[in-house]
Amino acid sequence: MIEFELVLFDCDGVLVDSEMIASRELAAYLAEQGIAISPEESRKRFTGCSLKTVHDKIETEDGVTLPTTFEEDLRARDRAAFERDLKPIPGVRQVLERLTIAKCVASSGSPEKIRHSLTHTGLIGFFHPHLFSAQNVARGKPAPDLFLWAANEMNADPKRCLVIEDSPVGIEAALAAGMQVIGFSGGSHCGDGYAARLKQAGATVVCETMNDIGKRLTD
Repeated sequence: MIEFELVLFDCDGVLVDSEMIASRELAAYLAEQGIAISPEESRKRFTGCSLKTVHDKIETEDGVTLPTTFEEDLRARDRAAFERDLKPIPGVRQVLERLTIAKCVASSGSPEKIRHSLTHTGLIGFFHPHLFSAQNVARGKPAPDLFLWAANEMNADPKRCLVIEDSPVGIEAALAAGMQVIGFSGGSHCGDGYAARLKQAGATVVCETMNDIGKRLTD
């Protein structure tokens, strides 16, 4: 059994139950740009991706030129929606209260979004100032850059790091960084077959509840 030095938590869909909200807002915004996409398809295509990656994938794969204010617009819409609807993942506070290993957040979201989400849900105190955003590295997930940067900043050996991720691209990024990873399929966006998608991406362990993750981290 590896004795981990650091646990890296993704934010959206792992700490906060935000993916359904974000997918709904992205689908509505794209509809205004003439792109027909359901919230379900939005989740499937873009969960775990940074807004820059979303922007590039839409322009490349859909052949649509998005407004230059795309990222700014989505951040504003998400912030307003999160103020109304965002909640922490059930059980996550109890896990964080018991966790004695060093921990940080490594998320595709912007630094402002990470801070806002964690502050709004009362989780910021468990992590601040160790909040790492893909906006600060050259390549977002599925590249390993974010996780490797976070480990370096936390003075941790990547081989002794554990990542908690809810997205296939996040699983791929963790494995590319040489880290262990647990897939989490307990967010409200995770339906039938979601755990299988995480396993297909390379997660050998997938947990459906935060209680299950807590047992692996604290027992």
